[in-house]
Amino acid sequence: MSYDERALASLAEESQDLQADAMRATQEPLAELVEQGREQRAHGGIDGGEIAAFNRDRGDVLRTRLGTGALAAAGFGAALLKLFDSPAFADQAMDVQILQTAASLENLAVATYGVALTLPFIGGGAANPVVKAFAMKTKDQHAEHAKAFNAAIAQLGGKAQTNPDPVLLDVVNKAKPTLTGPGPVVDLAIKLETGAAETYNANVAALGDLNARKVTASIMGVEAQHVAVLNAVKALVAGGHPELIALPPNAAALPAAAGSVGFPDAFLKTDQARPADEGAVK
Repeated sequence: MSYDERALASLAEESQDLQADAMRATQEPLAELVEQGREQRAHGGIDGGEIAAFNRDRGDVLRTRLGTGALAAAGFGAALLKLFDSPAFADQAMDVQILQTAASLENLAVATYGVALTLPFIGGGAANPVVKAFAMKTKDQHAEHAKAFNAAIAQLGGKAQTNPDPVLLDVVNKAKPTLTGPGPVVDLAIKLETGAAETYNANVAALGDLNARKVTASIMGVEAQHVAVLNAVKALVAGGHPELIALPPNAAALPAAAGSVGFPDAFLKTDQARPADEGAVK
């Protein structure tokens, strides 16, 4: 199988540009989030009763709004209702749990790309050097995301999450024996990236803190871009046309499905979103 190294290098550069923009966008809200946390702790911290009441009231409103209308018909409402029905810890703000779960997803992605890079056809002697560089860059991006989430968690008084998501870790471990070629590796990466993007999509609506929403939304865009690139690469390579992976694309040479293969849904779903507290530190 051959690769167009210049095209893949262009994809890597585009991904890094989006990553740089996203991380710059997180700097101001992260600083404001930290300052707010310091003010709350200076006044005795967040009252557990207020948290419970706020989450209960917010859940009641969302159940009414999401249980009817277009969102309910599309399945989006049901996914959010499931998120809000998940049990919360009595001694932690929901926002901290959500950020810890986000960090756990990023930790898992780092570990998974690390495993992929040990495979000869991804990171070994048989790997195309540009493909290897792209995998390494994506791994580094996830490490930066985890660092951003954990910075906010720690400064807000929560415990940094250094472990991977426990449920998806089991999925990855079971998939390892099947990673015998690029195809299965790409499929697994798509699953993890989709889960992260959809989780952040759901969490943007769930987060009560404006700055936490800004941070999550900024990183969500990078994860969604990873999914789109992986879907496009998968389709073109599987179709025997890796030379068409290019930015800008040769529109005249692309297959008819090229306009939608990278983003098959009209909007980002939440059916693969992880529960808000799945990766929280317990």
